[in-house]
Amino acid sequence: MQAYLVGGAVRDSLLGLEVKDRDWVVVGATPREMLSKGFKQVGSDFPVFLHPGTREEYALARTERKQGRGYHGFTVYSAPDVTLEQDLKRRDLTINAMARTEGGELVDPFNGRRDIDDRKLRHVSEAFAEDPLRILRTARFAARFHPLGFTVCDQTMALMKGMVASGEVDHLVPERVWQEFQRALHEKAPEAFFEVLRDCGALAVLIPEITSSAVFTRAMAALRCVHNRADTDTEERFAALLSSLDEPVALARAKALKAPNDCQNLARLVTAFTPQLRNSDPHNPEADALLNLLDQADFWRRPERFSQLLNVLECTLSADFPPLNLLRTASKAATGVEPKALLAQGYKGKELGDAIRHERLERIRDAIAHTKD
Repeated sequence: MQAYLVGGAVRDSLLGLEVKDRDWVVVGATPREMLSKGFKQVGSDFPVFLHPGTREEYALARTERKQGRGYHGFTVYSAPDVTLEQDLKRRDLTINAMARTEGGELVDPFNGRRDIDDRKLRHVSEAFAEDPLRILRTARFAARFHPLGFTVCDQTMALMKGMVASGEVDHLVPERVWQEFQRALHEKAPEAFFEVLRDCGALAVLIPEITSSAVFTRAMAALRCVHNRADTDTEERFAALLSSLDEPVALARAKALKAPNDCQNLARLVTAFTPQLRNSDPHNPEADALLNLLDQADFWRRPERFSQLLNVLECTLSADFPPLNLLRTASKAATGVEPKALLAQGYKGKELGDAIRHERLERIRDAIAHTKD
């Protein structure tokens, strides 16, 4: 029984990056032996165990064989006779197919260290083509390591194009696609993820609405802008990605991707507000129109989402876009209305709602007037 440190921990240490998670492969052992040493088994698809002390994951060496379409169509074989090299060969990229012995010696049967030096993302074997999810993973690693100069090698790009042409990407389930998208949106250079998907043809399957040159350029510019802001979340990044689309198109794609409701709603608001603000006249602003936008955004109940909306619109329209400044001014002015004070004055029911709206309109009108002074 031998244990080897594998995957990302080996890769990141060679890149001089912080190692956050350490995964191990165990060769020559059975589940019974692992349990007898105090390991706790987790997962049902194949034998994975938690170390009794470190709680790090130890997986028994295994091989995989393609049985059907998509990323679910595999059978797994795990037994003491599976070698370390066989286990590493089933992995996606050479930079992820290295190991270290417990003594620290590098085991690199597929030249992952050379590809790290050359800054190349390269498939380990032709078995890469059996799992369409690896297209998304490769694109995500391109987004993570783009600042370090990594690119997808020509042979791997050709292989991914062939996978798309054969229809493998069509068999990816939306929930799994969304998981990869969400992670990619927070990588070091998220636009590189979508550039790789575009170049191999997968983007035309997954988000065909943004594949045209003009729309893609605007989408990447908006995504890059939101990414460069501090502490932006998934909702804002996803809304920026779809920001160049019409509202019904963006919402339909968000639903097809099984994006969470908060992501769908922010994308809907961004794509609804963009044309309205572009078509407004900043020289003759209407308080009614500004208040209607605040109502449309559900600003009164969801001020945090309104802040997200402004963040994205500042990237899609520009931070100093006059109608956007007016909307921001209106929101600040209208928040000063206190329903409790109006209740104390005797307003109730519909009259209270009318009084609140009237007071908000007056405050917005005064604020607009001051911007003209």
